[in-house]
Amino acid sequence: MKKLIRQLFQAVFGLYMLLVFITLLITLFPFLLILPRMAWRRSMARALSSLVFFLCGMKLAVRGLDNLPDTACVIVANHASYLDGVILTAALPPDFSFVIKREVTQVPFVHYLLRSIGSEFVERQTGGGKTRDSRRLLKKATSGSPMVFFPEGTFRLEPGLLPFHNGAFVAAVRGGLPLVPVIIRGARRVLPAKAFWPRWGRIEVEVLAALDPPNSGGGGQHRLKEAARLAMQAKLAEPLVEKR
Repeated sequence: MKKLIRQLFQAVFGLYMLLVFITLLITLFPFLLILPRMAWRRSMARALSSLVFFLCGMKLAVRGLDNLPDTACVIVANHASYLDGVILTAALPPDFSFVIKREVTQVPFVHYLLRSIGSEFVERQTGGGKTRDSRRLLKKATSGSPMVFFPEGTFRLEPGLLPFHNGAFVAAVRGGLPLVPVIIRGARRVLPAKAFWPRWGRIEVEVLAALDPPNSGGGGQHRLKEAARLAMQAKLAEPLVEKR
């Protein structure tokens, strides 16, 4: 009987959270058309993302924001759920461009929303598109634009920190920007891979100490990548996965 009640609660909560999320997305869309400044649109997105968790009775605990440098930086975060972008939009100051896989451009409404708040879309496969996207991100980094990457590039159901792609670390080294590791806990439980219904749960975001970028020569981006991955794994308490 208890199991049935728990399953019923999860189903009702999942439907409620989806309705809240969709309603707030629809609410946000007109503001994206009206608000002329990027900063205003990002602030609105942050406010509505925070409201999702508040209305669903889910505590979003954020620690370590004082570790963010006063200057521009590159943030790298673990990736465990489709909720990760919403979580960081609510948790971080509204100054960052999110770097997102180009496949999302196939979802028209979501694509427009993300582009309107300054997200960057990148090709993950080899070829000319990947090269052009990499050059564009390097140009943003060298101009001092703060960015958020999910360097694993994807997520899976099982716990574990997947190997990192190089893009965030090349951008930090070439742009001379501090690199800030960020840990998201609880997202995999709330909305795991291949799940449609969210579940109630506690979500935590922890901003770790910034890592200074090494000199661009001598494989500096690889040293920075390994330092960030080890720092994140130590706080995340999940295994390092060496193969995708």
